[in-house]
Amino acid sequence: MADNSPPPSWLVRIKAATLQQSVAAGVLCLGGAAALAWAWLMWPQWTSNPDLSHGVLALPMLWMLWKRACEEGAREGGLGERRLLAGTLAGMLGLAATLLLATVYAVALGWDAVPTSFLLSAALAAVLGLGILQAAARPVAWVRLGWPVAVLLVTVLLSSPLPPGTYARLTAGLQEAITVGVVETLRFFGVPALRSGNVINLGTTSVGVEEACSGVRSLVSCVLAGLVLSALLLRSPWRRLVLVLVAAPLALLTNFARSLTLTLLARNGVDIAGAWHDWLGFAVLGVTTALLGALAFGMEEAPPQPQATDVATARTSGKVGSVLWRTSAGLSAGSLAVAACWLGFVLMRTNVPAASSASVPSLERMIPASPSGGWMVSTREDLGRFANILQTDHLLERVYSKIDDTGRPVQVTVYAAWWPAGTASVSTVAAHTPEACWPGTGWVSVPAEDGRRDLPLADGRRAGEAEQRSFLNRDYPQTVWFWHLVAGKPLRPFEPRSWRQQLALFFDTGVQGGQEQAFVRISSNLGWTELAGEPLIAEVLAGFAELGVPLGADAAAETR
Repeated sequence: MADNSPPPSWLVRIKAATLQQSVAAGVLCLGGAAALAWAWLMWPQWTSNPDLSHGVLALPMLWMLWKRACEEGAREGGLGERRLLAGTLAGMLGLAATLLLATVYAVALGWDAVPTSFLLSAALAAVLGLGILQAAARPVAWVRLGWPVAVLLVTVLLSSPLPPGTYARLTAGLQEAITVGVVETLRFFGVPALRSGNVINLGTTSVGVEEACSGVRSLVSCVLAGLVLSALLLRSPWRRLVLVLVAAPLALLTNFARSLTLTLLARNGVDIAGAWHDWLGFAVLGVTTALLGALAFGMEEAPPQPQATDVATARTSGKVGSVLWRTSAGLSAGSLAVAACWLGFVLMRTNVPAASSASVPSLERMIPASPSGGWMVSTREDLGRFANILQTDHLLERVYSKIDDTGRPVQVTVYAAWWPAGTASVSTVAAHTPEACWPGTGWVSVPAEDGRRDLPLADGRRAGEAEQRSFLNRDYPQTVWFWHLVAGKPLRPFEPRSWRQQLALFFDTGVQGGQEQAFVRISSNLGWTELAGEPLIAEVLAGFAELGVPLGADAAAETR
């Protein structure tokens, strides 16, 4: 006889629990505890990073999606034993891979580094997946594997910081698209505008499209909102698809309207920094979410009529004590126990770096304000606006210029940044090298001239192992020499968007994220051969030697 009664309460389920149901409840409890620990770890990023502000609602969203999946589970027969075992093995493999990678990144870069956070979130998704698989098994049938479950797992990933490579590529693409779109729109309506990289020149003023203006924040938040609303309110696959497909274009369109509005305000003399910039950003996010919610409620479907499903028969149709059922249950519980022991071991072996007691180096002294040689000096005053992005307030840049004996203009720019121990990961500093940042401001890379080289000075000394990069901006050349220093030693360059290179860096050098770091560079419109005899360069390199830039006698001179 068909059972049309509502699903039994949790208390009744626990009292009548079979072995499989007991395992499912235990794995789900471990998953819930892992979710709480994950939320505790992610909370500082959710509350400090605007791109992750939607994460503060992650736990309520996970709970609502779980409840929604449970409602569907009461009408289904449950997951077969072969599919359950296959899913369990896949979940175990995913948990092992993500957890091992996360611990390596935690040791190399810190527990709060972006790759670590993302991989820990992926590990949590694997843990929740194992618990849901056990709850979906035919002897249990508490939940159905469907759209709400898929959205639940995706919610975990989208509530964590995106991998550096994905985030950088997405941001760069959106910045360029916004810049081009605004310039072309202004020109269409007869407003003169020129584009230089991600800077819009309006004649009387210029507007830079920075990372915060790219629309990543609203894009991720609105896509997540579309996914969650589609799982909670809609049941038709086509309606769900429509809502999800509308979310991304709607977010991009409203962010484009915000950027265009800010550009027009700047053209009319309005100071768009501060309140205008921030409040328009929040307004766009609110309007986009409201429009998406209105569309979801407009397409909301009436709940289906209860189906005549024999739940009791469905839950006992399989052999509860069969080898496959017991194997999947044992593998799930055992893998979670091993994962918990491994994390505990790693945490016990992790040394949290103490606050640095070293004195702050004097960048003002290292980069001379009154050098000899007839240089005119200007100090950049707006570096403070990059403090949050770079995670340091210790920044200084000076530009030196003069006319040489042949009447040629000479320009030298010297920049230095310093991070106390424990304030930034190695990958954070490495993500802001010239090749990553300069193209966005109109410079075109000349890869043929890139590489690593020694820098000899006229007095016989040399600054060894500098990274050289070359750029052009409207036929104006610029050659850059820079060093990334960790604990007073130069770090070989690596691509911060490549996880493989980050892992290789850790295994090769054992770099830790809790050490003092510095990034220094010299750039000029002349080549090094023409600069080597300038007293200014020798003075700057002598100052940078205090941070760890290698400066010593030439090897050939020592042999003689």
